[in-house]
Amino acid sequence: MPLTTTRRAFAAALALLATLPAAAQDVPTLYFSAIPDNDETKLQERFGKVADYLEATLGVPVEYVPVKDYAASVTAFRNDQIQLAWFGGLSGVQARRLVPGSHAIAQGAEDQSFVTYFIANTGTPLTEPEDGSFPEGLEGLSFTFGSQGSTSGRLMPEFHLRRITGEDPRDFFSDVGFSGDHGQTLRLVASGAYDVGALNYTVYEQAVTEGAPEVETAKVIWRTPPYPDYNWTIRGDVDERWGDGFAERVQEAIIAIDDPALLDSFPRTGFIAAEDALYDAIEDTAQQLDLID
Repeated sequence: MPLTTTRRAFAAALALLATLPAAAQDVPTLYFSAIPDNDETKLQERFGKVADYLEATLGVPVEYVPVKDYAASVTAFRNDQIQLAWFGGLSGVQARRLVPGSHAIAQGAEDQSFVTYFIANTGTPLTEPEDGSFPEGLEGLSFTFGSQGSTSGRLMPEFHLRRITGEDPRDFFSDVGFSGDHGQTLRLVASGAYDVGALNYTVYEQAVTEGAPEVETAKVIWRTPPYPDYNWTIRGDVDERWGDGFAERVQEAIIAIDDPALLDSFPRTGFIAAEDALYDAIEDTAQQLDLID
């Protein structure tokens, strides 16, 4: 049966609709964020590129949403302002506890065995022991953690400090601060504002690679034992919005990232599958330190 004018117009409209971007077809936007572990300009640049990649790969609008601190990233996830997040080990645990059904889907290859660096200003006599033991001479110096909610900048350093010294860091050091992010920890120690600090090892190694002046006056004096850390966590209700299997598609898209420019911005050599059970030790440690109930 030949198409009537009305039917031809309707068919043409459908064909045109199929060529429009996803956003024009009222497909919900996938919002994601990341813990602010470095300065905002760097985060916006690196995660804006990730948003472009995910949008092209998933075929849905994707938007990066910056947050001001670690707690804000967890709150945004709980309030459904974001549905996907690049969390640290602790913030991921906190978010998943607040949103039943959410789960970790991927981690960086390096996140299987993450470490924290303790760094000291070169004006101190501190050096890194060749046998990897905890250095002597820290007691009574000033010390800065990173963010209060950071796994590598606060949770694990405090855990090991208590384990090794048998004291609360606030009693062991003359002054204890929280810098807010790893890059700031490096700057504060390098400037001498604090004698010692703890930070994400990748931030320090990236500074070395880039020839940042801070590494000239801030040296590594200790490396913690390895632990699991950063992870991509997704809400459990995404399949209801974007279709069955969407969470799995997001996982596959993240694991498939092979563009060196994208990977270097994390920095990671690649991503692998993850599951919640990998972070049980992080949850247990946070409970021991009364950081979560």
